[in-house]
Amino acid sequence: MKALLWLVLAAAIAINVSTSFALDGVQQVLVSAATGVTALAAATSLLLTHRRQS
Repeated sequence: MKALLWLVLAAAIAINVSTSFALDGVQQVLVSAATGVTALAAATSLLLTHRRQS
């Protein structure tokens, strides 16, 4: 589960960075917002998982 969350987090960050170069306008904003929410959700899940196991 943690490996999948790390993969999702890394992919969301990579996609978010690459949209700055590949897309323009509203499409870039929408993709960036969606990947930002995904990255925040994955990071929060990793943090909560870490706290439970410690």
